[in-house]
Amino acid sequence: MAVDFKYIVVGRGLMGAAAARHLARQADGVAVIGPDEPDDRKAHQGVFASHYDEGRITRTIDPDRNWALLANRAIGRYREIARDSGIDFYREVGCVVVAPDGSDYLQRTRQAAVSLGVETRLLDETGLKAAFPYFAFPDDAAGVFEAKGAGHISPRRLVKAQSLLAEKAGAAVIRDHAVSIRSVGGSAVVETAGGRSYRGEKVLLAAGGFSIAENLLPRPVAMTVYGRTVTLFEVSEIDAARLATMPSLILDVPGTHIYLLPPIRYPDGKFYLKIGGDPDDLALGDEAAMRAWFKTEGRQTVRVYLKRIVEGLVPDMAPLSISTAACVVSQTESGHPMIGYTSSPEIAVLTGCAGTSAKSSDEIGRLGAELLLSGRISEQGYSTDFTPQFR
Repeated sequence: MAVDFKYIVVGRGLMGAAAARHLARQADGVAVIGPDEPDDRKAHQGVFASHYDEGRITRTIDPDRNWALLANRAIGRYREIARDSGIDFYREVGCVVVAPDGSDYLQRTRQAAVSLGVETRLLDETGLKAAFPYFAFPDDAAGVFEAKGAGHISPRRLVKAQSLLAEKAGAAVIRDHAVSIRSVGGSAVVETAGGRSYRGEKVLLAAGGFSIAENLLPRPVAMTVYGRTVTLFEVSEIDAARLATMPSLILDVPGTHIYLLPPIRYPDGKFYLKIGGDPDDLALGDEAAMRAWFKTEGRQTVRVYLKRIVEGLVPDMAPLSISTAACVVSQTESGHPMIGYTSSPEIAVLTGCAGTSAKSSDEIGRLGAELLLSGRISEQGYSTDFTPQFR
């Protein structure tokens, strides 16, 4: 039976849109299926995504060398993506990772950067205070600072850029969402909520947390999806200007692991400083739970916790308002993305953000495209093979 497309990517988030761009640049007959961002979250009846936001931290520095390498290669293509799409999504303000002086976390972060030839500065307690006077770090803290090739991105604008470039390269963008994927007679059939069916030689499922939904894979991926609550602190134009040199921050001290982004202008025209880092986990076991979660504003307990951290960390900032939003992270058994085939030779999966993949999404998407084009992923310096695990 004739196919509609050679390759179909299911999911038009950060990974899926990137995979579609890379596929369309190298092959004809590419489609990517995924909806636009809903106008009204609470009234929305379809699926959601975590890229509906203006701020995600980006940096190479990471204690896990595989994540550092994924990020480094993706960041190296930011300029090309922005130039070719005409969409600016990246701000280079640097990133600092702060942890107890001499900690294993800092040492591994520094080692990964050195192994990739990434320039960083090691700052002791005095150096941190001199470089970043607006932060009040714990005593005996130290930091690894990456000034170039780091800062923050707008995930919303990056997805827009990737989708545009995929379409310019010849991909069909289908603004719908999949409700089932199945193998039929040597090809794969994708059925959508809009009542359409599309047949492809190969299908790549890149639906983020929604990859655990029923009827999308022969067997569910071994992945746990957690609800996360981000907190946004509205700051005045004066404070935004005063904090204009603030880098993105990761703070890892006993009992606390958070990320914080400097003031970013959001679509409403206001500046918000954003923090994330739930103190405990809220597992979302199925698609229904995820849909319900995305319609909330997150958890009040997390808001209180993160507010207390920001008050101690940026003591001279006086927020005009405080708001929260819900998103999700998807944790795999390996701690790395899953990129590989299912038991069906026509259906592959690309998922598992581990709460750290937005910055790396173009490289993860490229690996997903390579999987479909070549049948496998070559080593390329990674110490993990990204093999998916299933329940």
